[in-house]
Amino acid sequence: MSVASKSIDFAGKNLVSCGCSSNASFDRYSVRNYAKVNSKGWGSNHGTRKWVCYKRKSTQCRVSSMKTAEPTVNGGTLAIKGLTEGLDLKNYSETPISPASLFEVVADDLQTLNKNLQSIVGAENPVLMSAAEQIFSAGGKRMRPALVFLVSRATAELLGLKELTVKHRRLAEIIEMIHTASLIHDDVLDESDLRRGKETVHQLFGTRVAVLAGDFMFAQSSWYLANLENIEVIKLISQVIKDFASGEIKQASSLFDCDVELDEYLIKSYYKTASLIAASTKGAAIFSGADSSITEKMYEYGKNLGLSFQVVDDILDFTQSAEQLGKPAGTDLAKGNLTAPVIFALEKEPKLRDIIESEFSETGSLDDAIKLVKSCGGIERARELAKEKADLAIQSLQCLPQSAYRLALEDMVTYNLQRIA
Repeated sequence: MSVASKSIDFAGKNLVSCGCSSNASFDRYSVRNYAKVNSKGWGSNHGTRKWVCYKRKSTQCRVSSMKTAEPTVNGGTLAIKGLTEGLDLKNYSETPISPASLFEVVADDLQTLNKNLQSIVGAENPVLMSAAEQIFSAGGKRMRPALVFLVSRATAELLGLKELTVKHRRLAEIIEMIHTASLIHDDVLDESDLRRGKETVHQLFGTRVAVLAGDFMFAQSSWYLANLENIEVIKLISQVIKDFASGEIKQASSLFDCDVELDEYLIKSYYKTASLIAASTKGAAIFSGADSSITEKMYEYGKNLGLSFQVVDDILDFTQSAEQLGKPAGTDLAKGNLTAPVIFALEKEPKLRDIIESEFSETGSLDDAIKLVKSCGGIERARELAKEKADLAIQSLQCLPQSAYRLALEDMVTYNLQRIA
C-alpha cells in the first residue's frame, strides 16, 4: 500500500550515466578495500570508469542509466522494493549494516575531521570548547560529514579528480559544526536532559553557556563558510541555518494541533533535518566540479534520505525503550509534537484526538495515546512513508558510476530502514 504524500518541490533533472560491459564481475568487498587503500587517490586509471559493474550471487550487473530503481548489487534498492511490496528487509540483507562498515571507505577522512574540529571551534574559548566537546563525544555517528566525503569521492570519480580538495574537507567540518550547534539549541528549546544517553550541554553548563556555545559555533561555521568563496555553496548552507529557525517556529506553532497535515510535517522535517543533509550532499558535488544535473541529483538524494531518517526516528520514539533511545520514549508526543505515526493514527481513531487535545492532563493518558498510535496502524503507515522516501533517495544515485562510495551511499539508505525492520 502506498502512502499518498506530495513531494516537496525542488529542482531535479533526469540523468543518464555511462554504461558498461555486462561481463564485468568485481566483488564489492575487494572494491571497497581498493577504495579504502586508495582513499587519497584513485590511481592512474581513475578516469576510465572500470568499476562500473559488480555481481552479488546471481544478480546481474546493472547499467546506472535506469530511470527507475533496479536491484543493486548490495541489495539496497532491492531491499526497499521488497519492503514496499510487503516483504521483509532481512530477506535481502545478508548481514546487518553498521555505521562503522558504512563509513569504512572514508575512515581516514573522518579521522582527519575529528582532529580538525577542536582547532576549528577554537582553543581560545575553553568553556565553549568544553561545551562543544560534550556533544562531539556523545556517540554521534558523524553521518553528515561522512556523506560529504562519500559524495565528494563518488562525484570526483566522475570528473577524474585524484584527491579531495581543501574545500571538500572544510565543507565537512562546517556541516558538523552547524549540526552540533543545532543540537545544542534543540536541547535547550526542548528542555531535554539527555542526548544519546549523556547529559545535555545546558544541563552541565547552564542555559546561558549552551545558547552561547551554539551561537558561537554557528558564527564560526559561517566565517569558515564565507572563506570558501563559493557563492552557490554559501547561499546553500546559509539557507540551512534559516531553515533550522523556520522548522522550530513551525513546530512550536503546531504543538498539540491534531489538524496538522502530513505535508506540513514533511516540510517541518525538511527544515529541521533534511535541509542540512541535502545541502551537504549537493555542496560536496559542487566542489567536485559536477554539473547542475549531478548536483541536483545529489540534493535529491540528501533530501529524501534526510526525510526517511526523520520518519524512522519518529517511529523509534514509539517502538524503542528509553535505554535504546538515550531519552524517554514518547518524548515528542508528550510535548505535543505530532509526528508521522500520530498523524496517520489520528485518521482512524477519534479518541486519540481527545487525549492529545487534553494535553495528557489525566494520569496514564500518554501511555493510552501511545497504545492507540500502535494499534491504529500509525507505525505501519509511517514505515511505508520512510520506504517511499528511501526509494527516491536510491533512484537519485543512478547518475553515479559504480564504486565503493556509491555502494556506501546505497547502504546508508538500507541501514536506515534496517532500524525499523
